[in-house]
Amino acid sequence: MKKLKLIILLLVFSVAVYAQDTDVNALIKQGVQLNSAHDYTGAIEKYKQALTTDPENAQTNYQMAFTLVAMGKGTDGIPYLNKTVKAGTNLTGPAYELLGSIYDTAKQPQQAIDAYKAGLQLKPNYQPLYFNLGIAYFRARQYAEAEQAAIEAIKLDPKHANSQRLYGLVTFHQNKRAAALLGLCSFLLLEPDGPRSAEAYTNMQSILKGGVLKTEDKTDAGNIALNKAILAGAATADLRKYASPADLLAAQLKAIFTAIGPLAEKQTGNDFFRNYYAAFFYKLAQSEHLPAFARLMDLSANKTADTQWLQQNQDKQKALEAWIAGEERKF
Repeated sequence: MKKLKLIILLLVFSVAVYAQDTDVNALIKQGVQLNSAHDYTGAIEKYKQALTTDPENAQTNYQMAFTLVAMGKGTDGIPYLNKTVKAGTNLTGPAYELLGSIYDTAKQPQQAIDAYKAGLQLKPNYQPLYFNLGIAYFRARQYAEAEQAAIEAIKLDPKHANSQRLYGLVTFHQNKRAAALLGLCSFLLLEPDGPRSAEAYTNMQSILKGGVLKTEDKTDAGNIALNKAILAGAATADLRKYASPADLLAAQLKAIFTAIGPLAEKQTGNDFFRNYYAAFFYKLAQSEHLPAFARLMDLSANKTADTQWLQQNQDKQKALEAWIAGEERKF
């Protein structure tokens, strides 16, 4: 009889725990739905109810912080994110990402950097942490550190357009014009049209025309040589007349890629730039795909003409895409 009573008590306890877990999950789901509908106050109430039952629940704490950020009360979400991190779940990476974003919005750059770096110690393969760390360094004008963070973000996700764009911007700010140009080209391959693409195209044209964001004496001899190769390549192409801006750009880029590839191969100290960028674009310059490539680079500036060309030459665009897919870009 005692054994039967014990079994009954265990069953009752198990049912109660199951019902409790179900209620928490249901409240979280309702809160997420309310958050999606921009009913932030309603979502907060659901999360508060869930936390009354299970104060340490990682998902509830994370969603509470997420909603507070959406309400413009990000700093109020920090204690909830600290609980999320302590739980050690798959939300650790996103929690540190959101925590860094809160500090960044609050104009506390060092705290943001520290949050991203703390997250990477626990989740070294969580790509958004590297990308956002690069952004935080960029805003703090720590461009060399931002470059390294962008490189790690690209290694984890080469198709992340924002990381390619970030690499182009932070190297441009160090007067590494070859690295900036190739980074911007990689970005435009992924995102050839749109507001950010127009900005990337403008920066590209500035590089081709010799524009700098820092004085020449603050870069090393290797970068000076690469910068001169860009100017020489662009000047050589400018000596001829072309039927369209894209044709001129194709000639400029072919000359520049052809010069940069062998030059970078002789240099030491920047394996990522040499292997991932310079070698790839050097091979592209030796291929038949420059005309289609240049049209994508030029698309945001001359949309009507380039769109028409791409529509009339779909075979060339597909051939370029196939070549890129089959060409390994080593890190």
